[in-house]
Amino acid sequence: YRVHSELAEPLAEKSLAWGAPVYLRIFKEDKTLEVWLHDGAEFRLFSTYPVCSFSGTLGPKIAEGDRQSPEGFYEVTEDQLNPRSSYYLSFNLNFPNQYDRANGRSGSFIMVHGACVSIGCYAITDTNIEKVYSLLNAAFNAGQAQVQLHIFPFRMTAANMDRYKGSEGYGFWSDLKPAYDIFERAKSRLPVITVENAHYDVHGQN
Repeated sequence: YRVHSELAEPLAEKSLAWGAPVYLRIFKEDKTLEVWLHDGAEFRLFSTYPVCSFSGTLGPKIAEGDRQSPEGFYEVTEDQLNPRSSYYLSFNLNFPNQYDRANGRSGSFIMVHGACVSIGCYAITDTNIEKVYSLLNAAFNAGQAQVQLHIFPFRMTAANMDRYKGSEGYGFWSDLKPAYDIFERAKSRLPVITVENAHYDVHGQN
């Protein structure tokens, strides 16, 4: 871990441990990737990194080749880390997920990676992908089976939902909002999300 020593001080300042469980959120409108770490009681925001490039506009990815970056709820496992990426370092989002497949959406090799260029992916700087990648790797080595990555078009406040009420993606975004709300209210655990009848179903917390 080349960045272990670099991250040691900010981790200590927030009383967070190397290898702590990770949760990730991306907000397209803000162009930010948030890294949350669990302190044993709840998830706390460790750092926010700029997303320097993603493809398309607000709204989900529908089809292979549409040059659109996805939105929704994804899982990252250790075998999805790629230390030999053409874009410095990367991890696969596992798109299409069960929801995407149920809705006929297609695509492949959708990543979060370095190099600040994107054709359907989310790109951050090489320096920042090294930090995120290392925190993921440390969490997996400490026993975390999968990391939840939730990708939202915007912060799903009532005001923002109202602002986008006439948008084509509004129905889909309404499926995302309950999970956003649950985490905003209580950060001790992540919401449990399943897919029922081609919709996201949020059960609460596990």
